[in-house]
Amino acid sequence: MNKVDGELMSKEAFLNNAPYTKEPYEGILVSADTKNNQYKIAVQLSENQVLLVDKVNDKEVQERLHQWIPRVNEIQIQYGVNNDLENYSKS
Repeated sequence: MNKVDGELMSKEAFLNNAPYTKEPYEGILVSADTKNNQYKIAVQLSENQVLLVDKVNDKEVQERLHQWIPRVNEIQIQYGVNNDLENYSKS
């Protein structure tokens, strides 16, 4: 299992002035970056920290989400998340 590279950043910086933000799946955040005409995809590592894993155009966002969603738990484990995020409950 290779460690996923990405840009660690605060959740606030990731969401900074985004006109569109969505959490399509627990642990994944998507925000629109209209200045660069793309969408940013991040994995939430804690209440206030995310790992930016991808930047895509609007035609690729759904496909890329399908690639990243199965890897959320793996990425969180690699970055020391114990699946105890305050705003999530494990079923």
